[in-house]
Order: sequence, then C-alpha cells, then structure tokens
Amino acid sequence: MTREQIQKALRFYFITDDSAPGLSPLKQTEIAIQAGATLVQYRNKSMSAKDIKEAQSIRNLCKCNRVPFVVNDNILMAKAVSADGVHLGQEDESPQTAREILGNTAIIGVSVSDLGELERTDLTGCDYIGTGPVFSTHTKPDAKKAIGPQGLEKIIRAASLPVVAIGGIDAGNAKQCFDHGADGISVISCISRAENPVESASALGSVCACKPRASVMFPWKDEFGLIDKLLEYAPADNRDRPDIRVAPGDDAALLHSIKNPVITTDTQKEGVHFVLDWQTPKEVGMKAVSITLSDLAACYAKPISLFINLALPESVSDGIVEELYEGIKVSLEAYGCTLGGGNISSGNQFSIDLFAIGEGRDDLFPARAFAKPGEGLYCTGPLGLSRAGLLCLMKKEAGYKALVEKFKAPRARFDAAEILAEHRIECVTDVSDGLSGDATHIAEASHVTVEFDLDPVYFDPDLVSFCRQYEYSPEEMILGGGEDYELLFTCKPEIFQKVKTKLPKAHQVGRCAPFSNSHLSNLPKGVSSFQHGKP
Repeated sequence: MTREQIQKALRFYFITDDSAPGLSPLKQTEIAIQAGATLVQYRNKSMSAKDIKEAQSIRNLCKCNRVPFVVNDNILMAKAVSADGVHLGQEDESPQTAREILGNTAIIGVSVSDLGELERTDLTGCDYIGTGPVFSTHTKPDAKKAIGPQGLEKIIRAASLPVVAIGGIDAGNAKQCFDHGADGISVISCISRAENPVESASALGSVCACKPRASVMFPWKDEFGLIDKLLEYAPADNRDRPDIRVAPGDDAALLHSIKNPVITTDTQKEGVHFVLDWQTPKEVGMKAVSITLSDLAACYAKPISLFINLALPESVSDGIVEELYEGIKVSLEAYGCTLGGGNISSGNQFSIDLFAIGEGRDDLFPARAFAKPGEGLYCTGPLGLSRAGLLCLMKKEAGYKALVEKFKAPRARFDAAEILAEHRIECVTDVSDGLSGDATHIAEASHVTVEFDLDPVYFDPDLVSFCRQYEYSPEEMILGGGEDYELLFTCKPEIFQKVKTKLPKAHQVGRCAPFSNSHLSNLPKGVSSFQHGKP
C-alpha cells in the first residue's frame, strides 16, 4: 500500500476483543465491517495454535470485504494465517524482522506511547504508528497513562509515518483525535462491550466519515448459484455471434468450424501474478484476458472464444468473483471475443486458468523461427514500463501513475498485428518475458545471434525518471522486465520504415546476425528475464 492508502486504511481501525462477554471476535468483526471499518486487527493475548482457525475465519471475512487484516504482536501467526500484516508492541520482534518474514507488501505497524519511545524506536520497515492511550482505558490492564489529545498531536508532529490513535476512544471523543491530526482511530470495547454494538459501531463509523456497507460479503459457498451469476457477464452479443453455436451454460460450448485453430493458455495466481491490495478484481479480470489474447495477436489470429477455470479459497466472496468477471467482460467486448464457459472449484489459492481459441490466417502464420541474418529486431512500443510499475507498487511509490497503469492494464496489440501482417512480417512474438528473454526465444528458434542496440531516445521519460530516482538503469528494466505485451518482430530495414509510418512508436532494439557461438550479444552483465522456478 502507498502512504495514501495506509492513511485511508487507518481511518476506522477495529481491534477484536477475545474476552468480550457474549460476542465472539468473528461477530465483532462482522459488525465493525458493516459499519464501515477500514482495517481489522486480530488481538488475542493468549494466542496459540488452537486460535488459528478463528484467525483464519476473521481473515476470510475481511478479505471477502476488501478490508486489510493484521495480527497483533505475533509475526508467525500472521504468516501462518496469511494476514495482510502485523502490529507490534515495544517488547515484540522488530519491524525489520517482520518485514523479512512477511514480505514487501505486508502492512507493519508499531506502538508508540510518548515522544521518548518515538525517538528510541527504529521505524525502518514500518508503515504506520499506533499511539496512545489517548484517553484512559480498561481494555488493556497494563495500559500506560493517557497522553490526551495534546500528547497525541505532539507525536503526530514528530512522526514521519501515518498515526492511528488508540485507547479509550468512542464516538463521543473520536473527533478530538481527528482534530489533533490523527489519520485514524483504533477501537475495541466501544464496539465489543457496548450495550448495543451495532448502534455503537454505526455511530463511530459516522464520526470517521466511513460509509456503512449495504451488506457484508461472506465466503462463496454455492458453486451452481455462482455459475449462474457469472453467465450474466458474458459479452452482450455472446449468444448471437456466429462464432459460438451453443453458448456457455450447457455441458459444453459448441463453436463453429474453425479452419485454422490457434490455441493458447495462461494462468494467473494471487500472490504470484496479482495482488488484490494493488489491483481491484475488475482490473485483474481485464488484465488476465488481455495477456492471454496477446499470444493470439502475435500469431495474427482472430480471437474466437475464451474458457476460464477458477480455483477459489474461502477468502473469496461471490462479489469478488463477480467483479472479476466485470473486468473479463470489458476486455472480451473490447477484443470481440466470446466467453465459451469454464469451471469453478475450491482451492487453497485464488487461481485463474485461461484457455483461448483463435482463428489463424490462411496465408500467414508468424513464428519465432523465421528471423533471418540481416534483419533488424524491432518492437511496437516502449518497453520496461510494466516492470517499473510493479516496482512502484512494491516500493509504495505513488508518483508514477502512468507506469503503474502499464503494469495493471496492458493491452493485446491486435492493432499492431494487423499492420505487421499487411507487410508480410513473418517473425513475431509478444514481449511477456522481457526483451532479453523473448529475444532469446527468437534467436534460439531461428539459430541466429541477436545483437542488442538500445537507443536512449526511445526510453520512456517516466521510466528514465523512475530509474534515476531509484538507481536502476533503463536498460535493465527494458531487457529484464516483462509483461509489456508489445510485439517484438524482425524484418528488413526498408520494410520497417514502411511499418513505422503506421506505428510511430515502433523502434529498433537490435539486429539479427549469423549465429556466432552465443544467441545474444551486447547484453549487460547480470541482466536476465524472470522465469518461474528460478530464484
């Protein structure tokens, strides 16, 4: 999360109460989420292995409602239940240790009760500070003396991180915390031990200016019911298209006869290919379709139909899957592709498997093996932007929105493929593995040596600025990055000049030479493309 996202998440911060009479931590969480809670912390001072199931149930409820979930004190418990982060006290493990164990995307907070503690605390690796008690509290037996709103403000002024106020806060005094500069307020007993927890939570949400949820989303349970919902997200003309004779909803789809079937597959796994803290389900759906169909664009194939298999853990709600399919529908309609069907099963990890069918041309099917010595190596647009956008998200850098957008929303270059086909270009691939990786595929298949020649004049200005700020080289991003989904192709220089009149952002990145003991030349030392299975 960026600093701005952390500040929003801290607004209405609810902490569960394992000792509340008659109200379980799970039910407390449901009430808080209904009232608009923006972050939930699981707090159980006697926490042991037997509490994992309870923590997982609360985590699932939070994830279903897109509410960040952190664990109090216990880094290993946070890791075990796949929490979004951990909140640490002064006597707990260090934030740096938490960061090493939980990773770059984890939310890590630390408690600070006065200016002296703030000065002594190493905040390296922290995202926010919890400060208090602001008012006297009986929830925590060992609570320190209340610092009051003025003491809170002193810490806020001295702190370099967002601050959430804690201790004795309720709907009657929460505004004082905001008035003195707090990014959010953290509460326990004003909900968990209230005479009417629902009314108390609602009142607190109102003070926090957090909109109550129309309904709380719960983990998916009904496979058949969910399938019926998802069929509504097929493209508007799905049943009327001549490409598909029996639409999804039957045992199988029936497509029309395809003369030159072109088939491609892809997999998107949460935590590997997408992170729902960074992307909305709709964005994930749009991207999944685009990158799957990108292979068809590189083959000059018309997209016909897409099939999708979902593996859904208990932390996913019907609403999340429906939002995913909203994005899928947007991309399918943009590319003129039908939804053929799919499958749903339970799983330990949110996973999307895609299978696309396209129709190839009669006269031309490009392949990696058709590069020839003397041809140039070209791409249809700027490279390295998606990798830089991913690094922005990992670094919680909010200053390069265009780079982040390139990571979140690539597009399949069917427009460029049409122009390349007009010029009878035979060697094409999409840049999914990074320029060095995809150039290697071409060089090996064609038995040539690719000599890289990157001209800085074609480096994207935002990429250059990002690399300057974080001490990367643009060449490293371009050669080693992936998921740009521009088209990489070879042709004679005179053909390229004609292509460039229609694709003005196309540019040369190298040339093909007779094979000379190595498939790549002029590749900077240490640069390599990402490969699954390699560290």
